Amino acid sequence: PTPQRTSSTWAAFLNSQAHAVIAADFFETTTLTGARLYVLAVIEHATRRIRILGATAHPTAGWVAQTARNLVMDLEDTGCQVKYLIRDRDRKYPALFDTVLADAGIDVVLTGIRTPRMNAIMERWVRTCRRELLDRTLILNQRHLLHALREYETFYNGHRPHQGIANARPLAPLPEPITDPDRLTQLDIRRRDRLGGVLHEYEHAA
Repeated sequence: PTPQRTSSTWAAFLNSQAHAVIAADFFETTTLTGARLYVLAVIEHATRRIRILGATAHPTAGWVAQTARNLVMDLEDTGCQVKYLIRDRDRKYPALFDTVLADAGIDVVLTGIRTPRMNAIMERWVRTCRRELLDRTLILNQRHLLHALREYETFYNGHRPHQGIANARPLAPLPEPITDPDRLTQLDIRRRDRLGGVLHEYEHAA
């Protein structure tokens, strides 16, 4: 008889464990003066909720390890049950980063060498952040970058719909569909701008 298959594909693993998987990545940007800043972010696979862990010009081992501690506390505060964190093999991650997560019961899963598709959801978010925010914003300094990223985090989690989760939003339920013909002909849509008009939020007037 044909032996039973015991291995699983990467896609099958992600699909079966999506509720317990988060992914992390570093990406960089530059200020108007040419200074290079590094940003560390984490995304939940199931909900697409993003967390900006911090930004710094010098991602030292101590700084990165502290972001891991902050992440663990935030996950505990929000009741998010995480078993796995996916990350690449960037040397900016110290051994203590993995140790902090392991102490919290989170296994670190390393992607293969030069295989960014193993962390596709995180990579896609980085591209989205660049296209919708960083490529359209002149960053003055670290403080300005963090302010812009926090605004984008709020927008992304609370307002922006995501096709990967049926156009839902990570931290807000979908609005009830409008089926009344009278209401459809009298829609009152209001726009709220964030970051001086870089981001737009639309909603029905109360």
